[in-house]
Amino acid sequence: MSTATLQGTGTAEDFIAACPPRAVVAVVIEWRGRIALFKRSQSVGHERGLWHCITGYLEPGVAPQEQALTELKEEAGLTLQDLAGFQAGEQLLIPDPAGIPWQVHTYTAVSKWRRLTINDEHDAYRWAAPAKISRFSNRVPWLDIVLDSTLPTAKNPAPVVRTRGVLPATGPATPN
Repeated sequence: MSTATLQGTGTAEDFIAACPPRAVVAVVIEWRGRIALFKRSQSVGHERGLWHCITGYLEPGVAPQEQALTELKEEAGLTLQDLAGFQAGEQLLIPDPAGIPWQVHTYTAVSKWRRLTINDEHDAYRWAAPAKISRFSNRVPWLDIVLDSTLPTAKNPAPVVRTRGVLPATGPATPN
């Protein structure tokens, strides 16, 4: 690591070169215009008791989309067949409180179903309207950045997404 990086005078590129980002996936699950928030259980190693989306480390040799689908299955019980849409979002570079960069591969999954099957990483989940997520004061600090990059806004309307050759309706997903 360069002296400039240690002293905080280096560029972001210097810091990233000296400390490569850790790669993770973050999946925001939507159902009928609501977002699923998951409360981390006490059995996990970090961010216990905080609300966030589905996440997971990007395993070596695994494509980010494949890892995102694996995490959806493990943490929420959703398979590709349970989704009305699945969309890759932006890749974000978010520093943690220690300044370590994290490369976050974001995805949006539109669920056909309201009921999710959570694993032991979570104590609970709640569906929340995007405008009411700020009421969850004990959410992870990076959640707003991920949500801002994945949720449709007036400037960034929701894309039309194909899942297994099926074109979903432009409105909210409904169960079959």
